[in-house]
Amino acid sequence: MVIQVMRLVAGALLAVAGWRIGPLVSEELAATEAFLPWGLAFLVVGTLVGYFLSGLLLFTPVRTAYRKLGEVPFSALSASVAGLLVGLIVAALLSIPFSRLPGPAGIVAPIALSLLLGALGTLVMVRREADIAPFLPEGNRARTWVRGGRTILLDTSAIIDGRIADLVETGFIQSSLSVPQFVLDELRHVADSADALRRNRGRRGLEILSSLSKLPTVPLKIIETNGNRNIEVDIRLVELAKSMKALIMTTDFNLNRVAELQGVKVLNVNDLANALRPVLLPGEDFSIRVMQEGKEPGQGVGFLDDGTMVVVESGRRFINQTVEVSVTRVLQTSSGRLIFAQPKTGGGGY
Repeated sequence: MVIQVMRLVAGALLAVAGWRIGPLVSEELAATEAFLPWGLAFLVVGTLVGYFLSGLLLFTPVRTAYRKLGEVPFSALSASVAGLLVGLIVAALLSIPFSRLPGPAGIVAPIALSLLLGALGTLVMVRREADIAPFLPEGNRARTWVRGGRTILLDTSAIIDGRIADLVETGFIQSSLSVPQFVLDELRHVADSADALRRNRGRRGLEILSSLSKLPTVPLKIIETNGNRNIEVDIRLVELAKSMKALIMTTDFNLNRVAELQGVKVLNVNDLANALRPVLLPGEDFSIRVMQEGKEPGQGVGFLDDGTMVVVESGRRFINQTVEVSVTRVLQTSSGRLIFAQPKTGGGGY
């Protein structure tokens, strides 16, 4: 309703402008009745231009500016406004003597000073944003994140995985998180699946998004875009990341490779988990519960808390027992680490 009213107002204003432009065609014609068709034509053209182009010329830039302002941290916005005010105040004081200069210089100099010092004040205060953060109200300070960090786009696998919520809570993620609408639609489709396992995974992903939206440390946004519906979600996500110069967070191996081939930086949660696994060197001792038989005769297999497989030589007799072992070697495979160990003693486990 508001948009329609604004369109009508814009149409009316340009209609008046069109009527006023009419006499400029011919001053002699404007004084006669023959001008009436020309005046009406300009009036109609002005009305149509104002009504139909106002959306492109007015509403689109306003919507874009509104969306961009929503992405700016409160601390950065406060700093820029404060810097602009300080710059304009200084410019106003300096403009007093400059306004007394003779000729056009007395007019141009104050305007130039205002533009220069206003821009300079804004830039300086934005650069010193961190210094004013302690003076902000607690609620707004909590929503301040490190500036300069690139937006991270979440894909379906990273959301369902759930570890992103833990990363945000610990403070390791300092960039804004975004979920494209087509990823959210895919997640809803999974949550509505007839398959119980897929349905549970989809619902878990929606719960993770809900918890992320409530965390005060990092903002979460839904990007209202669906891209080209004729191509896969992964390809749409990569294209969106390229256009936004954003990062992609995923646990999907194939998406990881496709994005890297197209020059998009990927944050793989699995790679992070592998990098943070505790390092076990040959000769180190630890306790492990032997869960099952190994592939070779006499072997037992157990797992560390992070899922790393441990092959215990001569460990078959310790199945369903916890035993002290010593690392003999560590292999790094494409699927992760594989640790080989020997029982420290020939005695029983516990």
